[in-house]
Amino acid sequence: MKKIWITSLSSDETKVQKIMAMAKKYALDAHGHFWLDDPKKMAWLGPREELIKDDTALWLILSSDTDLVSSSVRYGLSMLALSMQGVRGHGVPVIFLHEGEIPSIDTLPTPFHGAEIFAIDNPAVGAKLVAKANMPLKKVPVDYRFDIYAMPQLGQWFEIGPVHSTWKGVMFGVFGAEIDAHGVGPSGKLPEKSVLEYPMQGLQVAVGEDEHTAWAVQNELDEGSSYYVRVQGEPQSILFGPLTEDDDADVYILKLQ
Repeated sequence: MKKIWITSLSSDETKVQKIMAMAKKYALDAHGHFWLDDPKKMAWLGPREELIKDDTALWLILSSDTDLVSSSVRYGLSMLALSMQGVRGHGVPVIFLHEGEIPSIDTLPTPFHGAEIFAIDNPAVGAKLVAKANMPLKKVPVDYRFDIYAMPQLGQWFEIGPVHSTWKGVMFGVFGAEIDAHGVGPSGKLPEKSVLEYPMQGLQVAVGEDEHTAWAVQNELDEGSSYYVRVQGEPQSILFGPLTEDDDADVYILKLQ
């Protein structure tokens, strides 16, 4: 039996029981939780350990129009998705079963642009879940490394770095939040000490109508080294990439709400 993880954004037990029964009917080993909307206390961390396990074949999210209006719910889901993707890559299938008007994928936060959305009463949902859960995990290539470290005593840190290339300097910006610390060190672990080359703070980077406040350093990063940034608050979006004077340089923008 393939294992799937169910996140119910509402506390409607009847709805969850119906989905669990459907999963069992289709020989899916379903487990899950009710969403706790408290990003300040990093409540989104709760199901992380299950989602990063290799045997979790699919993430199923039960949503409604009311749930997806909440900026804090959207932010918490984004953080959980990014944390899962940081460990397992971007190929883990994510499906929303939605109650209400089906939203367009591009209206969801960026980490869910590869997800699929179906009406919760769609009669073909069971077969779709089985098909997705049994597909081999596909590798989705990206040009950057991205991970999150969230601990109540240390705050929320974002880790970024290049893949198959070298960045001669790096920047990270936020819209709707504040950066209060940064560092450079080996990938995969927050550095205890850090030597920063020409650190910069308070850079203003406009993306459309949103002006991001960015920090940067000129340290050279490769596949084994990363830039770490601590963020206070819940940014609506973030941007990051190599630090360069070239206007055509790649800058990655993730909408988190």
